[in-house]
Amino acid sequence: MGSDTLGKKIMIIEDEYDLLLLFKDFLTNKGYDVIVTAVTATNITRDYQSFKPDLTILDYKLPGGKNGLEAAQEILKLDSKALIILITAYEYVKDYFYENGKLHNRIRLVMKPIKLNTLEKFIASLLKNN
Repeated sequence: MGSDTLGKKIMIIEDEYDLLLLFKDFLTNKGYDVIVTAVTATNITRDYQSFKPDLTILDYKLPGGKNGLEAAQEILKLDSKALIILITAYEYVKDYFYENGKLHNRIRLVMKPIKLNTLEKFIASLLKNN
């Protein structure tokens, strides 16, 4: 990883706690600053405003009445330049995402399962190019 991504702030919202910890530990070891994690998007706007991450990783299916896409849209209302990775295992989300075009040029869709090194390369590329 290049020095241009070292210390970049990341927020992770993932309801599978083991996966959340795996992402957090992996990205921290790669030099990212995982500043906030949560298992629901209930407080997404408050957390985003409080921590101002460089990139947010959101799982699509979340408990608490708000999915990752809805949370991403809330973030983009606060900050139109926010970078968001939406992760899902559901093909219908991929179909919806692409049938409707890019929902926003700041949201990237990643399908599960994803290898950690692939996720890290994707994050580094997004942060470098934005």
